[in-house]
Amino acid sequence: MKPIPVSAVVEIVSGELIKGSADLVIEHGAYRLKQIKHKRTIFFTNTKIVNWQSVAAFFPLVIVTEWSYRLREIPDGVTVVKVENMTNAYWQFVEYYRRQFNIPIVAITGTAGKTTTKDMVKHILSNDYEVVATHLSNNSRTELLQNLLRISETTEAAVFETAVGAPGDVLGAGRYFQPSIGVITNIGSHHLNYCKTQEGYIEAKAEMLQIVGKGTLIINADDANTKKINLRAFQGKIIRFGKHNADFLVSSITYTERGMRFILHHQNKQYVVKIPGYGEHQVYNALAALAVVHEIGMPLHKAIAQLATFRKLNKQLQILKGINGSMLIDDTWSITTTSLDAALHVLNKLGQGKKKIAVIGTITDLGSWGYSIHKQAGEIIYKHGVDVLITIGEHASIMASKAQQLGLEADIYSFKNNMLARSLLKKIVDSNTIILIKGDMYSEAIHELAAQLRRGEELA
Repeated sequence: MKPIPVSAVVEIVSGELIKGSADLVIEHGAYRLKQIKHKRTIFFTNTKIVNWQSVAAFFPLVIVTEWSYRLREIPDGVTVVKVENMTNAYWQFVEYYRRQFNIPIVAITGTAGKTTTKDMVKHILSNDYEVVATHLSNNSRTELLQNLLRISETTEAAVFETAVGAPGDVLGAGRYFQPSIGVITNIGSHHLNYCKTQEGYIEAKAEMLQIVGKGTLIINADDANTKKINLRAFQGKIIRFGKHNADFLVSSITYTERGMRFILHHQNKQYVVKIPGYGEHQVYNALAALAVVHEIGMPLHKAIAQLATFRKLNKQLQILKGINGSMLIDDTWSITTTSLDAALHVLNKLGQGKKKIAVIGTITDLGSWGYSIHKQAGEIIYKHGVDVLITIGEHASIMASKAQQLGLEADIYSFKNNMLARSLLKKIVDSNTIILIKGDMYSEAIHELAAQLRRGEELA
């Protein structure tokens, strides 16, 4: 965070300094008690603090509030700025802070690929730029202020994930970040418990157009749901990536020993691109990242050379040695129908000539759509085919039932917990087996099983 003195804060939020020093310099921000983790934090709150001891370790502390404290209630080490409307004061502070930085800011949304694309962009730019980014996939509403405050005087570019849990989430993120470049990686079926319908989910992702304004929008030319977005009113620049009718056009996608190789066609030039990690979805992530950094101003040949040294996160189609000499694909970072389709494609590509086993957990955040989306997952499994299908969790069994109903030629098992799955796998896995374990990072059962199946170092 760029340090700000209390005297400036008083002016920014149109407040009154009730107690404390106007010269105190603020270095952190929070609007929840649990976000206060450092001294010199500015804390926006409408709740009266009674237990000052709970935050005493972080004095000096600055509080912006509507609450009228008696002077004797305020301990030494606490500066209080009183405002008429705390919410208005908060947004005045956020908007002031953002206005201080005239740098490229990238916002990335999508059902799958947000984190990888964000990390690719950060990695490519890092040689030439001082870059800040969303940490891991900490992209929830409660992290937006913290992510904004990662920007400081030395920052030259920023890249943030803008997740959709409900309509309005991308608009909310846009109020913080005001991005000059927006990316939609793809739009599948997710978070329908709050978006209600597939159309509502597409509209929630399409909020990206509003927050980019007259900036640059980068979209997947091949994604069916992205094509449903009405772009006619968008006043900015549109860049498309994909296999067809794209500005960043890809061809000759091949699997190699250490990842993917493809040809990129851009402005009548061709480039050979190599990336670590497997799957065509990884190629799309790379295309989006290359489009972003090129728009910022990095030459493509330089960006491609830097991309080749990128290292993906653990548990994202991570290839490892597994039990009984098998190969394990650990893809337990997250699960949607979009990412399941990509993972099964990789399983079949890497598993040619091997026994292919898919271990799949429940898809979360679906609400009343849970049954239909798990049926769609069963259709995806049937489309790709496996030799053994194991599902873990009550809702996950819907996938197995649907795949079996469609005629999947496989040994199919549905378990409520991971213990029975582990026992079965110990019996049926050998050195000619490849196992895909696919689930959600918040599923304890899936993560425990993945840890039990790992038996060695990373293979790719």
